[in-house]
Amino acid sequence: MEKQRKITLNADKRKVIADQFQSFYEDKVKDKLVQAKEQYDIMRDKAKVAIEKVVRYHQPQEDVDTIRAMTNKYGDSGGDLYEDNCFYIRNPITKVDNEGDEYSDNQEVHVRFDMGRKFARAYYRDEMRAKNLNPDYHLSIENDYSKRNPKYYNDESACNKFLGFNTSSNDDKSITTPRMKWENDFKLWVIGSSYCHSRNYKVDQSTLEFFKMYVQSAENVIKEHEQMYSYVESKMKTLRLGLKSYRTYDQAKALADKVGVVLNESMLNESSSLALSIYSPDNLASLLEDKEVLTREQKIAFARKQMQQSVN
Repeated sequence: MEKQRKITLNADKRKVIADQFQSFYEDKVKDKLVQAKEQYDIMRDKAKVAIEKVVRYHQPQEDVDTIRAMTNKYGDSGGDLYEDNCFYIRNPITKVDNEGDEYSDNQEVHVRFDMGRKFARAYYRDEMRAKNLNPDYHLSIENDYSKRNPKYYNDESACNKFLGFNTSSNDDKSITTPRMKWENDFKLWVIGSSYCHSRNYKVDQSTLEFFKMYVQSAENVIKEHEQMYSYVESKMKTLRLGLKSYRTYDQAKALADKVGVVLNESMLNESSSLALSIYSPDNLASLLEDKEVLTREQKIAFARKQMQQSVN
């Protein structure tokens, strides 16, 4: 009986194996990021209602309508209106110091309904990875700016393009990107200028605490992204060192079995799997028929099915 030839690992095969392990470790902890996003979405809907109540309490709709009528009649002299999704709220509390003197402790919260870049990379991580982008690029340098190599900037540019942060003032703002979607999702007409800090509204303590929770829910999305990356990367650093020392697929397969990672030979060379499937004249004829064109994914699935049938 002819001895089966062992599969020798190269850089491409090691990457395929590493990707399988990375997916395995991400699956173990990604629920926390999913839950943080879901909680933020809930808080966001509640915050929209709450901030509109705050703004309209200080700036009633009839006042906004009056200024709009005045600007229509007198132009800029009629007053200032601005539509935005950025607000500040505060609750000045009077306190007494150790000497008995009163002072004002002004607690302030910045409430925003647009999308920051770190938040965007965390919130849309799955969508970007599905397009072979790297939304983790900023986490890999650990605040060490010396590690900002060309790949870092290429990843940054690609992510910004997907999210819509590289849109210039001359670009079409109607282009559908996550950034523009969030920019237009919620805005209120306010009396005043475009300067966000000019919209500073006084609220009671319970309202202030609610908006603190809303802001924290957005920060939690970023935090869970960072923690997931940290956990997975700590595993992958060790794995990559081990893979470098492995010469054959059998060694990687033995490790995968012990860890619980799904790994098989077909993953290493999907094009070879497809070639095996068309050795049969019937299979080849089926692929050559003038019918619906198979996508690459459909061809691979077809090949795997044929291989499985030949094994059975």
